[in-house]
Amino acid sequence: MTRTLTYACLSLLLVAAIVYRPDDAFQASLQGLTVWWNIVFPGLLPFLTLMELMLAFGAVHALGVFFDPLMRRLFRLPGEAGFAVAAGWTGGFPAGAEAAAALRRREAVTRGEGQRLLALAHMPSPLFMLLVVGAGFFRRPELGAAVACAVWLAAFAAAFAGARLARRGKDGAPGEGRPIPGAAPGIGLLRQAASAMAKARALDGRTFGKALGDSVTAAVYKLLAVGGLMMFGAVIVRLLEPLVPDAVPALLLPGLLESHIGAYAAAAAQLPGGIALNAAAAAAVLGWGGVSALLQAGSAVAGTDLSLAKLAAARLAQSALAAALLLGLWRPLTGLFTALSPAAAPVLELEGAARNTAAPAAIHAASLASLWAYAPLLIAGFGAVLLLLAAVSALAGVRGSGAARR
Repeated sequence: MTRTLTYACLSLLLVAAIVYRPDDAFQASLQGLTVWWNIVFPGLLPFLTLMELMLAFGAVHALGVFFDPLMRRLFRLPGEAGFAVAAGWTGGFPAGAEAAAALRRREAVTRGEGQRLLALAHMPSPLFMLLVVGAGFFRRPELGAAVACAVWLAAFAAAFAGARLARRGKDGAPGEGRPIPGAAPGIGLLRQAASAMAKARALDGRTFGKALGDSVTAAVYKLLAVGGLMMFGAVIVRLLEPLVPDAVPALLLPGLLESHIGAYAAAAAQLPGGIALNAAAAAAVLGWGGVSALLQAGSAVAGTDLSLAKLAAARLAQSALAAALLLGLWRPLTGLFTALSPAAAPVLELEGAARNTAAPAAIHAASLASLWAYAPLLIAGFGAVLLLLAAVSALAGVRGSGAARR
């Protein structure tokens, strides 16, 4: 009852604030809509559609056979988890959460494995970090690459450490030794993959047309929900800004609530540590993902036993680790950038100076890079990541079997 009354009062306060400041609410919703249409929709639509199709036709089960050695050795997860990691790391929020939730619903992962997989796969879009944050917000693609590296390394390190600390109990037991669903033991890798794919396809049973129609419908529906959450987060940020004391950094509120707007605020902020601190702040915001990204993950995992609170704790740890890694690796990265691109040297020399950025106060469609033209590149990158993971995993499996025979 208390929780219900609290939510009702907060909803009434929000409605009153929107009525009191309708112009600010409208502009903020347009800001969220701009980010969603230019970045999130083109970046996620292919992945969510392909994800549904690959699940329907057993491709995920076949890939699980190839990914199994690598995922078990690194993260103590079953092979199907590799698909979720590839989807999240190339598609961005909430593609990884959708894939992790789908695997949990099919009981391909235990509750503990699903929780660790969710924290590892729920990642920001790489093209957003490289193109929008680097080339757009910072006006330096090299800094976008540095931010992306810090975010990825933080997620990898956290997942690797979490796998070693996982409780070997009913819910947290790693998937070591568990048979791959649908795979027939005692035969070659390709035949195992074909067997797993055929069995999964037979269980689904839908025709290609039916599966395609269902996939597109489900993807668009999920993206509309994501867009609503992003617009809602942008409105909350705009309405709460006047209430934030001047002593609180301006990037804290947007960074806490919405990662896209928060990354923009981090890049535009005047911080005493200069460009290095701006980049670390952007890495922290993207590592956290924002309340909006958490709500997107919550929508994806609805109906499962995966905990949103545990995901929030994991994202906070990844946020702090991403910022620390970027600051710790700043000098090696600046040296690497200077060697690779002399044009990067002037901005990297501003490490200890204040930034001089004439950034607008809001994200406008005219100044925001669109990912529509890069949708084919996203699909190609997704395929390349899958192939790379399969090749590395197969090599790890061969070495492991050779060592076991010796």
